[in-house]
Amino acid sequence: MILNFDTSNILQSFSATWLPATIQAAMLRLDRIHPEIQGNKWFKLKYNLQAAEQAGKKRILTFGGAYSNHLAAVAVACKLMQWPCTAIIRGERPPVLSYTLKKAGEIGMELQFISREYYSNKEQRDWEAMFPEHYIIPEGGHNALGAKGCEEILSLAPTASFSHILCAVGTGTTLAGLINAAKPGQQVWGISALKGALSLQTEVAGLLNAGATSNWQLLHHFHEGGYGKITPAVISFMNSFFTETGIPLDGVYTGKMMLALKKLVEQGLITEGDSVLCIHSGGLQGNLSLSEGVLCY
Repeated sequence: MILNFDTSNILQSFSATWLPATIQAAMLRLDRIHPEIQGNKWFKLKYNLQAAEQAGKKRILTFGGAYSNHLAAVAVACKLMQWPCTAIIRGERPPVLSYTLKKAGEIGMELQFISREYYSNKEQRDWEAMFPEHYIIPEGGHNALGAKGCEEILSLAPTASFSHILCAVGTGTTLAGLINAAKPGQQVWGISALKGALSLQTEVAGLLNAGATSNWQLLHHFHEGGYGKITPAVISFMNSFFTETGIPLDGVYTGKMMLALKKLVEQGLITEGDSVLCIHSGGLQGNLSLSEGVLCY
C-alpha cells in the first residue's frame, strides 16, 4: 500500500512569548501529511502492513485503548486496503464510545472489549491461535518494523541542523526510529505521556540499531498527571500556543510535549544557541472527544 503524502508545508518555524529569540524552534507537521492517517501512525504501520501482505494474511488484529490514535490509523488503512480488521480494546464497553472508537467502528473495524485485568496480561495469551487468519500488530505498532518505518520521518524535511529533537512518547516506537535516524551529536529527547513508565527505557533500547549515534534520553516529569489526563493547564497552554503559532495540538501527546518544551526553556535545559525540532505526531481527532468550546480551534 502506498499513501500519497503532502510534504510541501511540513516544516514550520514558530515563535512564542516564552521562547527567547536566541532559541530557534520548528515543528515537523506530521499532522499535515494525510487527511486521515496523520502523524507518526503511518510510519509505524507501513512495514507491518507490508509484512502482512507478504505472509498472505490480509486481516489485521491489533490492540489499544479508547483514545488510541493507532486504532484510528489501522481502521483507515485497512479500509483503504479493503482488509478486515479487529481491535482488542482495553476495558469494558462504555455506554458512550469515544469519538476515536466510534469512528473506527463506523469505518469497519470490529471492536472487542476485554477487562483491564485481562488486557494487562494480554502478552500471555496465544492470539495467533485465537486469530489464525490475522496478522498481529502490537499495541501502538510497537515492534522493530514500526521503528523501521519511523526512521523515515526525519527524511521528510531538512532536519540535520537541529541540535535537539523532541518527541512525545507512548510506546517508544517513534522515539526509537528517530534515534536510529538522527545525526551524530543531535540530542533526541522523549517526553513520556505516561506516569512512572520507567520500563520505556528498556523498550526503546530494544529497538535501537547497533549503529545509532545520537544521544537520547526519556523525560518522565511532564506527563501532567498521567496518560489521557488532560488538565486545565494543558488546555490553557494548547489554546495559547494555537493563538500564537496557528499550530493545533492534542491533549494526550503533543500538548504535553510543547508544554514540556516551555518548561525546559524556563529551567535553562534548552538555552541560547540551541535549535529545537518538535515532532507533531498527529492525533488531532482525539480533540473531538472534548466538550465543544474547550479549545479555540
